[in-house]
Amino acid sequence: MKTVSLKIDDSIFEETERLLSRIKKPRNRYINEAIQYYNRFQSRTILEKKLRSESDLVKIDSMSVLEDFEGIEYGN
Repeated sequence: MKTVSLKIDDSIFEETERLLSRIKKPRNRYINEAIQYYNRFQSRTILEKKLRSESDLVKIDSMSVLEDFEGIEYGN
């Protein structure tokens, strides 16, 4: 495990301490869980942006292919 020193705004610290006293969880465990949650959130946000970007690229190609198909006359 790594040791980290950080500065927390007084209001955030006080709110955290209030919550910790009610949920009976060690501060260290609470902070680790909070960071883990936020890391997952950020990973999903990054993935969402990447998927949106790639989807836009595919959409442009798909529209081009669709236009090509619309221009083909099929004999029945």
